[in-house]
Amino acid sequence: MSDMLIAGNWKMNKTASETVDFCSALKQRVDGLAGSVDISVFPPFTSLAAAVRTLAATEIAVGAQNVHWESEGAFTGEVSAPMLRELGVYAAIVGHSERRQHFGETDVTTARRASAALEAGLFVIACVGELEGEREAGETESVLRRQVGVLSEDDRLVVAYEPVWAIGTGKTATPEQAREAHAVIKELLDVPVLYGGSVTPGNAEDLLGQEGVDGAL
Repeated sequence: MSDMLIAGNWKMNKTASETVDFCSALKQRVDGLAGSVDISVFPPFTSLAAAVRTLAATEIAVGAQNVHWESEGAFTGEVSAPMLRELGVYAAIVGHSERRQHFGETDVTTARRASAALEAGLFVIACVGELEGEREAGETESVLRRQVGVLSEDDRLVVAYEPVWAIGTGKTATPEQAREAHAVIKELLDVPVLYGGSVTPGNAEDLLGQEGVDGAL
């Protein structure tokens, strides 16, 4: 992996045809960056195949936004790691705060998803981060220790620190807050740690310049 990883989570956006157009343009935009930064995109499940085909001759990796811990079975609405691997998918996000908030994901299910994906050969971005009330109560470190504590160190594991109060709100952690949170995570696991949460062209340089910040989601 390069010194910097930039990963784009598309959430529930872009159809397959829109994905082809976007990825075609992205190839041109990032031409010449090979080696200096790793770039990954995470489209919805329905657009993964289109992204893999369009980006096949590039160094841009394609990942999924979730993955189940079982390889097959009666799990309606879920997708397994072997299914993703067959498509040519490189990585998967697990434990995103929106999955925790809206779909009942927990630290335990996040750990199970991460373990299964890693065992299947996928790279994994495991998301952690505190709620606004938890930060105000001074509980950020304890929350991070709990969430990171269920994960097992692996060469293909990346952790993304996403303060929940900064996701889609326009709020952003200060560079100092990001540095402090990343230091806690790196104390527990020797893995790359990304920052996520309203990263913009205006604040990216300050955030990515902090010690212990290895990229952005």
